[in-house]
Amino acid sequence: MGAGLSGLTAGINLARKGYEVDVYERNEDVGMRFNGDIQGLENWSEKKDILEELREMNIEISFDCDPFSKVTLTNCSKTKEINSERPLFYLVKRGSFCGTIDYGLKAQALKLGINLHFHRTLSQNAAHIVATGPTFKEVQGIVKGIVFNTDVADAAIAVFNNNLAFKGYSYLLVTKKYGCMCTVVLDEVWRVNECFEKTKEFFVKKLNLNIGLFKEVAGCGNFSLKSAKKRTSLYVGEAAGLQDFLGGFGMRFAITSGYLAAQSVIENRDYGRIANRRFQNKLKAGVVNRFLWENVLSKRDYTFLIDIAEFAKSNLHSMYNYSLLQRMIYPLALFNLKKTYPHLEF
Repeated sequence: MGAGLSGLTAGINLARKGYEVDVYERNEDVGMRFNGDIQGLENWSEKKDILEELREMNIEISFDCDPFSKVTLTNCSKTKEINSERPLFYLVKRGSFCGTIDYGLKAQALKLGINLHFHRTLSQNAAHIVATGPTFKEVQGIVKGIVFNTDVADAAIAVFNNNLAFKGYSYLLVTKKYGCMCTVVLDEVWRVNECFEKTKEFFVKKLNLNIGLFKEVAGCGNFSLKSAKKRTSLYVGEAAGLQDFLGGFGMRFAITSGYLAAQSVIENRDYGRIANRRFQNKLKAGVVNRFLWENVLSKRDYTFLIDIAEFAKSNLHSMYNYSLLQRMIYPLALFNLKKTYPHLEF
């Protein structure tokens, strides 16, 4: 169920091993949740480059994928430019048109003879693999923004300011004269409209942006620590709550979980155990990182984050290693965040 990144990755890997695969998608095409959004395929959470990892998971880079090694961080009063030796992330487009990662995976699936059933669904218990994306009751954050054409040079700017993005961040991404401006709000999600207007005002003034025609984009984030296996169905991507609780990034988790679900079928292995071993510590590290973000960095206007960014750039992957210190903080972080986000499955 579901023709998103995780579902198509699972299907591609099963089809390559000779399985007949049927993918059921309730929408009329892949990528219908999106409207041309630019998203970052994160490359800092692991030592291995994500493009190398994608190839190892039998995913061809048949979509627009622009590397970014430079990002500007600001809290509106202090600004720092970070340059990395390797790409910090790769920008990809999301949506139902050529060049997006969604259409790239769709083409690969069709080439392998996968049967894509659009406008059709089935019960979760009837599906071997469930890749239906986020469920509303487990949403911890919301994204609102716009995409537009622009003459601004390629840029990646992140803003940490609670007036522009409550407990989250705002960003402007520009690649090849195409821009995406968004705000990410957590907890008090009703503030998203107000935050986005302040975000737009900030970027227009800072860069002298001339925004003409634009399309609105929106999304939500889904996080939990629940089991990735229920009865006989294997849950992948955001259907399993696989998303970083700090930044909301989930594409790498989605693709990896789809691959692991397929491998568990091919090799007759326990997917629940494989998924827990692969993701649980990273998800727990995300809980600690989110706790520190909200209770330390946020209350100090994120100044400390800006100050240490240059030093931390080459060690960002260590944030997800679930270190001894993170293990010590985890019980407190979990207790605190359960009160703040009681609807989530921790």
